Amino acid sequence: MCGEEEMRLLLVEDDASLRETLSESLRREGFEVIATGDGGEALELARTTQPDLIILDLMLPTLDGLSVCRILRKETDVPILMLTARSGPVDRVVGLEMGADDYVVKPFHMGELLARIRALLRRARGRPATTLTAGDLTLDLLARKAFRGGRELRLTMKEFDLLATLIQHRGRVLSRAFLLERVWGLEHPVDTRTVDTHIRWLREKIEEDPAHPRRIVTVRGIGYRFEG
Repeated sequence: MCGEEEMRLLLVEDDASLRETLSESLRREGFEVIATGDGGEALELARTTQPDLIILDLMLPTLDGLSVCRILRKETDVPILMLTARSGPVDRVVGLEMGADDYVVKPFHMGELLARIRALLRRARGRPATTLTAGDLTLDLLARKAFRGGRELRLTMKEFDLLATLIQHRGRVLSRAFLLERVWGLEHPVDTRTVDTHIRWLREKIEEDPAHPRRIVTVRGIGYRFEG
């Protein structure tokens, strides 16, 4: 075991019987499993549930697996394991070139599949994240660029760092003191109202209605929580 009891897998398989069987097997191994048989729904689930790894079939309704893989690879570094009946060498090459991290052909041995999943998770834990995603927001941490719906946002350095910190701790209430320390640093003490000002500027750039924010929520008396 390698801590997979905390790992969330997104299983995308259009064969309902295989999807159910595989989901149950993975849950018995301690994984949290989110499953769907639809490519379009898989894309949304990948964006909203933040899985640690995606098991992806190729032949799917509404959006094929290769397209799902290609789109997600532009948004996230999440490991993608393709699980498909297509066994030809060209299929493997295309799958890997689309951004898949591994390729397993059906029928498969469950023990081998588990070993490959664990290997990908170990590899992913060993590398720092280079992108953050939240809905239609994507942050490229290396290039320090932020995108909303594919369009680049014009963020200042502090706005970028503040948004990255909020997304990295999504769902948690972050105090103003914590944000000041993480974004501005202890060596540069500033008034806590600086946080509120930058939050307001961020909301104007990422919220549909900045007056009624749904992503960066104010927690009265404490600070802010990023809802995604």
